[in-house]
Amino acid sequence: MSDLKDPRVLFAAERTLLAWNRTSLALIAFGFVVERSGLLVQMLAPDSPSARASAASFWLGLAFIALGAFVALHSSRQYLIVLKTLTPAECPPGYGARWGVAVNLLVAALGSALALALYAP
Repeated sequence: MSDLKDPRVLFAAERTLLAWNRTSLALIAFGFVVERSGLLVQMLAPDSPSARASAASFWLGLAFIALGAFVALHSSRQYLIVLKTLTPAECPPGYGARWGVAVNLLVAALGSALALALYAP
C-alpha cells in the first residue's frame, strides 16, 4: 500500500500502462507486417528460395501478434494490482482510472481476433 497520498502515483502507473499499450500495438502491427511480407514475396517471386520461407514468416508474424495481445492483457492485470494498493487520497474524485484497462483489454481482444483470423483458412 502506498502512503504518499499523492495523485501523481496513480498518474505514473497510468503512464506506464499506456506505454505498455503502445508496445502491444507496435508488436501487433509488426507481426501483421511480418506475416503479410511472406505473402508478398510469394506472390512476387513464387519460384525463389525466399518464397519457401513464407511459412516461417507466417508463424513468426503470428507469434508477434500473440505476444502483443499477451502484453496488453498482462499490463492490464499489473495496473489493476497497482490500483488496489492506492488509497482514496491518491485517486482524484470522479477520475475514471479504469479506462486505460478497458482500452488495453480491447487491444488484447482485437489482437487475438486478428491472430485467429489469420490462422483460420
